[in-house]
Amino acid sequence: MEGRTFWITGLSGAGKTTIGRLWYEELRASGVPAVFLDGDRLRQAIGDDLGYSEADRRKSARRNGKLCALLAEQGLTVVCCTICMYDEARSWNRENIPGYFEVYVKASMETLRQRNQKGLYSGGTEVAGLQVRVEEPKNPDLILENDGQRTPAEQVAILRAAAGK
Repeated sequence: MEGRTFWITGLSGAGKTTIGRLWYEELRASGVPAVFLDGDRLRQAIGDDLGYSEADRRKSARRNGKLCALLAEQGLTVVCCTICMYDEARSWNRENIPGYFEVYVKASMETLRQRNQKGLYSGGTEVAGLQVRVEEPKNPDLILENDGQRTPAEQVAILRAAAGK
């Protein structure tokens, strides 16, 4: 039996990891064999040889997608939270990952600057969405507007309904 992959994408600070972790915990609590993958942790585990050039970012996205495909093919439900900046990567995912479900967590730049959890929006570095071009998802299965009007739990409820769970 093939699993599913919930590919949760958005800019840094949009809420991908918070929403994704809650979704993962809910899946596990209901008995679904699931794994949680976070982009920062993936970079540490399988991408520490990569920098932040466009070529390296594309290679990282391919690795993440291939790992999700491998896990989903073994019957696991994967919750992967990553910026994933390129249409090419998301298209590959949709064509090659069993049960692929793309969630775009969207937050305004004003909200991202206010949250600034990692200090990225304070300047000095090349930030995806500011100095580095990001291709906004064109056809996600779900868009979660996350500028603070809903709690993370409310966002997960929207995801649950959209995912048919």
